[in-house]
Amino acid sequence: MTAHDFDPGPLAQVERHAHGHKWTLVFVYEMRHPPAEVWKALTEPPQLAEWAPFLANRYLGSVGEATLTMIDGDTKEETPAMVLRAEPPTLLEYTWGDDLLHWELTPSPSGTRVTLRHTLADPDFLPKVAAGWHLCLVVAHRLMDGEPVGPIRGQDAMSYGWQELNDAYAEKLGPL
Repeated sequence: MTAHDFDPGPLAQVERHAHGHKWTLVFVYEMRHPPAEVWKALTEPPQLAEWAPFLANRYLGSVGEATLTMIDGDTKEETPAMVLRAEPPTLLEYTWGDDLLHWELTPSPSGTRVTLRHTLADPDFLPKVAAGWHLCLVVAHRLMDGEPVGPIRGQDAMSYGWQELNDAYAEKLGPL
């Protein structure tokens, strides 16, 4: 698939919440697959390698330390992570550097409602984070559909509508 053929689809449901000096992006995305299948995509290193912004050095479905390696072209950056909660196939929570990611998988009539709560320090990054996860979850969805497009990471995302998504999520989230 080329960037020209890629359709990121409609915007996800998003909200932001302040918690002291931290901010949480709530990102809700529907998938046509059951929670157990989505769980595998969120936790198994071979599947994460096909859609996530990072590579995982181990299965993320169990509590404990991990390393998540960000990929941007030829650049790789290892970031420490800690899986804090893993309740297959409904809840996954882990740190990624200073960020906290809390994934909830809820059965829905169409498959699974994925709710990601991504907590970070800089509120200016919320639309950027939303745009990035949007692209990643579209790629994950296609992977589970049996139509993999390969990971879209780092600067490559600019060719797949990241800037337009960033602008749209900035408008949707509104001014601080």
